[in-house]
Amino acid sequence: MATNETARKIVKILDEKKAEDIKLIRISELTVIADYFIIANGTSNTHVRALAEEVEEVLAGEGISPRSIEGRTTGWILLDYGDVVVHIFTPADRDYYSLERLWKDADFDDISDIIQ
Repeated sequence: MATNETARKIVKILDEKKAEDIKLIRISELTVIADYFIIANGTSNTHVRALAEEVEEVLAGEGISPRSIEGRTTGWILLDYGDVVVHIFTPADRDYYSLERLWKDADFDDISDIIQ
């Protein structure tokens, strides 16, 4: 699956599980660490874990496994799929780390055709 397709699929998975304030950020012009960041938040630590588990499970069913997963017991879970890195936060942790502000020079892709 192409990088853009994977990123958009993850956005759809998160939206279907009621993730909030989902952003798809194309960072490929600014760094070599990934092509896309996906940032979203859940309503609680439990919701954050459920969102991460759903992404992991659906993609595993398609033969796509994360390179690494960080923060399973915190308010910020990171799923590294190589060219796509998924950040799922609690609202408080998302405000604190403010990744959108750090990557403000990146392109924020329009995902209105994916999310409900």
